[in-house]
Amino acid sequence: MNGSSELGDFLKSRRAALHPEEVGITPHPTRRRVTGLRREELAILANVSITHYTRLEQGRATSASEGLLEALARTLRLTEDETAHLKRLARPAAGSSRPAPPRVAYAGASARQLLAAMTDVPALILDRRNDLLAWNHLGHALLGGHLAAESPDTPATRPNLARMLFLDQRYRELYCDWPDQAQLAVASLRLVAGRHPDDRALAELVGQLTMKSDEFASLWARHPVRTCTSGVKRLRHPLVGTMELSFENLIIPGSSGQRLIAYTAEPGSPSEAALRLLPGAAAGLDRFPAPDRHGVLGG
Repeated sequence: MNGSSELGDFLKSRRAALHPEEVGITPHPTRRRVTGLRREELAILANVSITHYTRLEQGRATSASEGLLEALARTLRLTEDETAHLKRLARPAAGSSRPAPPRVAYAGASARQLLAAMTDVPALILDRRNDLLAWNHLGHALLGGHLAAESPDTPATRPNLARMLFLDQRYRELYCDWPDQAQLAVASLRLVAGRHPDDRALAELVGQLTMKSDEFASLWARHPVRTCTSGVKRLRHPLVGTMELSFENLIIPGSSGQRLIAYTAEPGSPSEAALRLLPGAAAGLDRFPAPDRHGVLGG
């Protein structure tokens, strides 16, 4: 993932998404060939040099001031996440541009102990790429009952939630609002890619998903950027039915971006009743057919 091209592609995607009418420009009905803002229109509205903006979008600018980036962010109406992403792309951290060799991550002993102690709450530990490093009994029953419980323990069989969302039909069918979840997953990966442009394993994951999923490729090309630390998941579980669960992402200090995710239901709700039935329902069934090494059923 080349930083200069990523910056240019991100700016182009945001120009295309901003219609001239939204910023007070009345386009000529026959002379306009683009749907969004032209480069020169954006530069004028942001009060920046057209030449400098063009060099920035083409990856030929060697510097970008805070004022210039703030002006572009305001004009393009970027969110807080998108603005931070723009600044990271425009001013990457110093260091080698060569992708670093993938590092195999493992959940720490204390984090695993905490996970195991959460007996009434589905929980799991992910790394920044959404590789599943560990889950407790309820987390496995909720999100991956068709996978081997020990699959996170070995890198060769370790599931990745982003990969599963697009390539694993059973995991995909869990989500009542799959399109929204898919867009959020891609937006989160975009954010991580901006923070870690030299992450070879992440680049390989994106490449694989782009090749194997047209839906992922289409979403990735739109350059969505968003972080999500909490919210609600609406799940359609094959054993206990529909549930609405709140989730929280808790960053594990000193773990290079690992996070613990826990799911809870509103007390006294049908979702809480379904969640309480889940352990018994899961224990009463044989495991579904084993997936391949990537956590994908049916090859």
